[in-house]
Amino acid sequence: MPSRRTFLQLSLAAGLGAGLGLPLGLARAAEPGRWFMPDEGEEQQRAFIAFGAQDAIWEDFTADVQAALGRIAQAIARFQPLTVFCRASERALAEKHCGSRNTQFVECNLDDIWMRDIGANFVVDDDGALAAVDFNFNGWGNKQRHRNDAQLARRVASLASASYQRSELVGEGGAIEVDGHGTGIMTESSWINSNRNPGWSKAEVEAELKERLGLSKIIWLPGIAGEDITDGHVDFYARFVRPGVVIANLDTDPQSYDHAVTRSHLEILKKATDAEGRPLKVHVVSPPTRGRHNRFSQGNEDFAAGYINYFVINGAIIAPQFGDALADEKARALLAVLYPGREIVQLDIDAIAAGGGGIHCVTHQCPAV
Repeated sequence: MPSRRTFLQLSLAAGLGAGLGLPLGLARAAEPGRWFMPDEGEEQQRAFIAFGAQDAIWEDFTADVQAALGRIAQAIARFQPLTVFCRASERALAEKHCGSRNTQFVECNLDDIWMRDIGANFVVDDDGALAAVDFNFNGWGNKQRHRNDAQLARRVASLASASYQRSELVGEGGAIEVDGHGTGIMTESSWINSNRNPGWSKAEVEAELKERLGLSKIIWLPGIAGEDITDGHVDFYARFVRPGVVIANLDTDPQSYDHAVTRSHLEILKKATDAEGRPLKVHVVSPPTRGRHNRFSQGNEDFAAGYINYFVINGAIIAPQFGDALADEKARALLAVLYPGREIVQLDIDAIAAGGGGIHCVTHQCPAV
């Protein structure tokens, strides 16, 4: 199977035609200052998954990706309601993998599996109203077909009975990390990038993100553009555990393009303060050094073996394990300390990691209001 990045290059070379443009009718928030994005760890109504793997992208990995999505779905449904989006032709297959317990299936057209990036980004207000922000998914800068996936945020908003808001910005949910109390962490490489937001200055991008997500401060990390499909999403670099507490990725492989980047990020985070002026307490987790040697990881430079791409839900953390007993346990133990009272559920998601993503990338959530 070609890596995610290789497939994207092939797709561009072939010319993807219609469906790559920016949606029309964009507008700034009608009620600035009213809405804010809760922290992922707040109580959730339900979670979402897109059961959208297809052979055109995943080739002979498709069935393995579907099985991995099923494991994630069934783990989530143990703790809270789940909505699985799937093609009508794959409804029975989705039900087979994802199970029926606590799970709703919604039929729709899909291009791929990356729910975090294509779904609605929910915001709430102090009166308990719910809104859904659409950041105009454009295939991570027109790198992949996305005609169907670009429509999903509006569908999610409707299902959740949330007011629909469309930003002027182009971006993805995996590029957003917030503490629910006014502080965000973002990478410049994915937001301030001409493949999403040509002509936008950093100040303009920051102002729109603050307005849409109810932020008063954004901590900018440089990230790295052009090395993965996302141009360095923050959910592989730094996550808020709670206000003032961050878990950050430290890549210890000198041959990795993230080796220097993650060190730079750590220096920024250790010197940063949040919106309330508190210095951040930063915990570090590193990728495994030896995992399962299988067809997903061998010779695949885009294999995403990162522990930081976990999903926080009601009562649990859904996290990856990669077959490195020592590193897997170290990550589990750290998450258990950082998230007391939540069960740490570790899953084999190698097939999804082969495409450059993780558990957080293929999930999204709607907050309880």
